[in-house]
Amino acid sequence: MNSLRLLLSLLTLVACHAVAADCPRIVSQSPYLTIALDWLGRGDCIVGVSRYDKRDLPQTGGVSDPDAAAIAALKPDLIVTSQLTAADTLAAVTPAGARALRLGGYRSLAETEQMVAELAVASGAENGEARAREFSRELQQRLAAVPARQRRILFVSACATQPYSYGRNTMLGDLAEKAGFTLADDAEGIRHVYAGEAIDSIPALIEATRAEVVVNFLTKSENYCDARLATLPVTLVMLPGDNFFHPGPRLLEGLDELKEALE
Repeated sequence: MNSLRLLLSLLTLVACHAVAADCPRIVSQSPYLTIALDWLGRGDCIVGVSRYDKRDLPQTGGVSDPDAAAIAALKPDLIVTSQLTAADTLAAVTPAGARALRLGGYRSLAETEQMVAELAVASGAENGEARAREFSRELQQRLAAVPARQRRILFVSACATQPYSYGRNTMLGDLAEKAGFTLADDAEGIRHVYAGEAIDSIPALIEATRAEVVVNFLTKSENYCDARLATLPVTLVMLPGDNFFHPGPRLLEGLDELKEALE
């Protein structure tokens, strides 16, 4: 019996070492990639994060200015960052022997799905391809469950110091259309609303685009919002932005919140 216990202990030890060896040392240069790695079961492989990340790990600079010395000190096997990092900048800070990936996600849902799939393979996630397919399947199910009915919708951040809305060729603009809404703001990319312009406020944008539903994303740092929003003849939905600002798995929770609010 003692011999069997010893054998089982040795096998467990060997298995633990095998798992550790299979876990690449990952530097994540963007919070949305950290979140996706967590969802894929690779969060424990992360050894360094950008200055924007909330993880208590060594910081490795930002998206546009990664810290070469900090990254090298962590001896990473894999560096993942967004496409906002210039290719030549990433190449310059990638230590010899490490892999580096620039990933998308912010321009469309298809790009978001591709990001999860690429990250699953690159990180060696267990059942990674199946996990990526699961994300895509759950995303489609939640999109179909939103009671959209082709209503004209605006996704905005109306309580920011400089308000803005999401137009075409953004992940959230694409999400609106894939959920069955009509995207009210047909501007390209993110539209920032400036005082002194023809459209100088979110209420003015709502009127100009004939929006029927307005989803206003809030952040914890905001303490002021235009009181006129509550008086406009639209369906106004106020949601925390955390589940919508990060391409990837958090969108699943965000779509659940949107569905519940509209119901």
